[in-house]
Amino acid sequence: MKLISSDQLIETPIFRVTQDRALDPDGFEIKRAVVRHAGSAVMMAIDSKNRVLLVRQYRLPAKRYLWELPAGRLDPGESALAAARRELVEETGFRARQWTRLASFYVSPGFLDEKMTIYVARELTEGKQEPMEDERIELGWFTMRECDRMIRSGKVMDAKTIIGFLAWQRYGRAAKASTPSR
Repeated sequence: MKLISSDQLIETPIFRVTQDRALDPDGFEIKRAVVRHAGSAVMMAIDSKNRVLLVRQYRLPAKRYLWELPAGRLDPGESALAAARRELVEETGFRARQWTRLASFYVSPGFLDEKMTIYVARELTEGKQEPMEDERIELGWFTMRECDRMIRSGKVMDAKTIIGFLAWQRYGRAAKASTPSR
């Protein structure tokens, strides 16, 4: 596929929207409005008791409070790991000494280019939350069994949280950890 044109329709502080046209060598053409997003880092913080830290906040598009893994947008030029480290402190106040990349995925690749990368964060130390001015974040620790029940019962409806939990159950325990230099 070769991109033929990309016209910006809108730009916000968080994303922009382009109208794109692409053509393959056989002449097949795709036209699509695409939401452009820098990407996000997701943190699955696990404490020494093997509990998962979830945050609860009001999500305007969903029109409800949701329990979810903390996450945040990558700043320009920032790696997913650097964003994860920064966002964990901002949203929860916690810092982690051990980070393990768990999974990366596209949120909704039919119209959105956002890629999320999930990290498991361990060896936690508590600190002070630094949320953004429009965030009110409640913290809660949940056992793996509680997380599983919350997902099955529909109490957790956030895709990154469901993907993170299931990926950790399936692959996370065998993943190699890394302790990046500060």
